[in-house]
Parts: sequence; C-alpha cells; structure tokens
Amino acid sequence: MNAPFSPALDRVSLVDLSDRNEVARIESFVAERDAAPFHRPAWLRAVERGTGQRALGLIAEKRGALTGWLPLTEVRSPLFPAALVSSGFAVGGGILTDSATTAARLGEAAAELAERRSCTSVELRGGDTPEDWHVVSGKHANFAAPLADTDEAQLLSVPRKQRADLRKGLELPFVVSHGTGEADRVAHYAVYAESVRNLGTPVFPRALFDAVLDAFSDDADIVTLHLDGVPIASVLTLYHRGVAMPYWGGGTFAARATKANERLYYELMCHARRRGCHTFDFGRSKVGSGPYAYKKNWGFAPEPLTYAAWHAPGHAPRNVDPTSEAYSAKIALWKRLPLTVANRLGPPIARGLA
Repeated sequence: MNAPFSPALDRVSLVDLSDRNEVARIESFVAERDAAPFHRPAWLRAVERGTGQRALGLIAEKRGALTGWLPLTEVRSPLFPAALVSSGFAVGGGILTDSATTAARLGEAAAELAERRSCTSVELRGGDTPEDWHVVSGKHANFAAPLADTDEAQLLSVPRKQRADLRKGLELPFVVSHGTGEADRVAHYAVYAESVRNLGTPVFPRALFDAVLDAFSDDADIVTLHLDGVPIASVLTLYHRGVAMPYWGGGTFAARATKANERLYYELMCHARRRGCHTFDFGRSKVGSGPYAYKKNWGFAPEPLTYAAWHAPGHAPRNVDPTSEAYSAKIALWKRLPLTVANRLGPPIARGLA
C-alpha cells in the first residue's frame, strides 16, 4: 500500500516482512533508537508463527532512508472485533519516529489500512500519538529500576517487608535452572498454564512461547525454580539493550506458601546482572491491581503509560482485558475448570486477546 503523499514528504508503504533485507533494515532502525523489543520484526513474526495472527508493518521513507516504523499485528477472533494492534501480545510498541509529521502520516496510513482490511480499530501501545486519536492514560503503569552491583546489594535493595518474604524463599532448597531447552520450555508452560488458570484467564498457546524463544535466541531465556523435582515458579524473560524484561511468568499454588515467586525474581535479577544487564523492567500492571501493589512492594516506582486508539465510525473500543469487571463471571467459572480442560480450551480463546 502506497499512500498518495507529496514526494517532498515521507513515503509510507506496507512492508514485505518476507524480505530479509527489508527486515534487517527495520531491525537496524529499531536498534538505533530507544525502542522496545516489541518494535522488532522478530517479535511480529514470532507472534504470527505462534498464534496465526498476521504480522504487518508500515514504514516511512524519505529519499530512501527510513524515517518511521509502525509494527502491527492483525488480530482476528470469533469473540472480538478485528483490530490492528501495535504490537500484538505486547505491552509496548506504537509509532517509532523522530518526527511528529511522520507519526501523523503513519497514523493516517494505519487507519486506512484498518478500513481496507475490515478492522474496526487501530491500537497503539506507546510511541507517538496521532492527533484526534482516542488517548488512554493512567490505566496502566510500568515498573523499572536499576540493578544492583552484587547479589547482596540486590537483596538489600528490596524493602524490609518484602525482603523478609524473600529471605523465607532463600531458606528453602530450591533448584534454579536457566535455559531454553525442551525441559525448560515444558516446565515453564506447565507452571504458567496453572498460574493463569488460577487467575481465571485463558492460557496462550505454547507455540507462542516457543516462537518467541526461537526468534530472540540469546535475547530470551527461562528461569525456573524446582522443589523436590517439581517446577514451582517460572518466568520467560526478554533481554533488550541491557534491560531484563520478565514477561510471561507465574507460580503454582505451592509458590505462595514457599515464597517461590519472591525467590524467582531475585534469582532473575542476579542472573540478569551476570548477563550484563543494567536495568530490571518488572513490566506493566493495571493500576490498583494486585500485581501493581506487588511491584511497589519491591520498591519499584510506577510510571504511567499512555496508549492511543483509532476507531472506525460507529464502533466502540475493543475490550479484551481479561481482568475487566465485564468478565468477572467468566473469570470465576474459568478458575473452577480442571487444568486439562482449561489448557485445551484456553489457547483458541487467548489467540484473540492480543
């Protein structure tokens, strides 16, 4: 798709993500800027392989040089309206550019693309916000802080009350594993699937986790805590520009009593520092939620996030927040499902929760 813009301005086009040279050019553009891993074509293509949701992207160019990039996932579900999301299954993304004019042109092109593909909305999770788009601020916050220089300093950086729980976890004989092999993946998915079932939300397909691990290679891994040979807590982490980003993690029912989650994140912080990371990004949480309070208890300060969306005329915003009050009855029901049933029904539903 080529937008009919003046030659003196940016040329906006739909990128061919099967073109290795084009993908490499965009990866370089992302690497040169303070961007999220969710801006990477590697993320889009992993999501497409893992969920079947189509990877798309718009680039802006001027005289052959990239001036802007908008990664997009075309999300389709029998339960929710179709949407273009930047980026799908991510907490970040959006328009990446140094120019407000370029951002506006990419926004216009995204809205046009959505209409052409019968999508009712375009959702931007960060980045520049085009004028006249619906802006949502204060609903979610991110938590990030510098890593300490030593394991002991990392322990002492945790506020006293939270540190007391962490010390209880340190007293137990957990076996800590790091890796991306099949055993790591099996343990992680078993723990994560049980964790989200207990929260009342459908689990993502394991293929998504496998695709992200394969695409990110050395920039992702799994840390798992085992007790008596059983995986109790596990997290899949992305590493990007010196920042460790625990992304998909959870614990079994036993994790709470054993303080396994506290031990898990401490071990991950130490592991990330040894990998050369300087920052720990605890990720996004809904304001007022349990995870929001949990991250504050670790001493992390909330940073409000701003998202933006365009909606086709006559269409309401898409609501796929599984913690929304609108889904409270469904959440209560899902918590009671046997794990085998939840794991069978969850992935087809979760593919539409990007």
